[in-house]
Amino acid sequence: MSATAKLKEQFDAGLVTRDDFTIDQPLARYGDVDHAVWTHLYARQAALLDGRVCDEFLAGLAKLGLPADRVPSFDALNRQLRAATGFEVVAVPGLVPERVFFEHLAHRRFPVTWWMRRPDQLDYLQEPDCFHDLFGHVPLLIDPIFADYMQAYGRTALACADDPLALPLFARLYWYTVEFGLLRDAASPNGVRIYGAGIVSSKSETLYSQHSDSPNRLAFSLERVLRTRYRIDTFQKTYFAIDDFRQLFDLAQTDLRALVAKWADAPAYGAGDVLPTDTVITRGSGEGWRSAGDI
Repeated sequence: MSATAKLKEQFDAGLVTRDDFTIDQPLARYGDVDHAVWTHLYARQAALLDGRVCDEFLAGLAKLGLPADRVPSFDALNRQLRAATGFEVVAVPGLVPERVFFEHLAHRRFPVTWWMRRPDQLDYLQEPDCFHDLFGHVPLLIDPIFADYMQAYGRTALACADDPLALPLFARLYWYTVEFGLLRDAASPNGVRIYGAGIVSSKSETLYSQHSDSPNRLAFSLERVLRTRYRIDTFQKTYFAIDDFRQLFDLAQTDLRALVAKWADAPAYGAGDVLPTDTVITRGSGEGWRSAGDI
């Protein structure tokens, strides 16, 4: 059993998990160490994100009023979220099955892992914890356009949940937008700002995505993203950058199910490929890339 699995087993002992994998957030279980880890990560990322993250994320952070010195109460956050976009966060023990996740998104619920990482896991964690899920994802859920995109994604993915050919394509779309998406900005380093939760919650990925010469930064194309494999064990080989959040809104109105069916059997591109048809923002040097492991 991994250290993370042992930690989760310890944290989850005695908690009642419902059929939809939600639990009541056990606020009383957060100790001084948990609050200290949150405080450290919040301060570090808040300092790093200035000038690097999109304005919509910073606006969401301010509207939510996320506390800087303690693990937030989900109930307190939900009062702000529901009023703004109808979304709410629900506590879960950790990763949930795909169908359950899609069901939550389709009904404007975002699952948030309740437990916090340990002090020796500040820079890397195998699975998402409360800081990643809350700090990384939730500020954008108060933005109406992004919230609509998330619900539309959940509804369409749920409708395709029984199609084994479709699920990898939906995973790629989520990965390259919600987790590791960039926003084009000519005035920013390498012509982009960040919005993906996997970047904004990570010091190393924040700096890498903005300043490294290694990755490709390409203009977002739906077909390109759906057909592009990705890496889960290292920094990204390629990032895709949207023009603005209106592009995600338009995507939310697209018949994604039909497009996924169209491209489900098409050959997939490697995570580091650059095609003649790509709009290249910056072409990566490829330095430090590993040669295997795309999924």
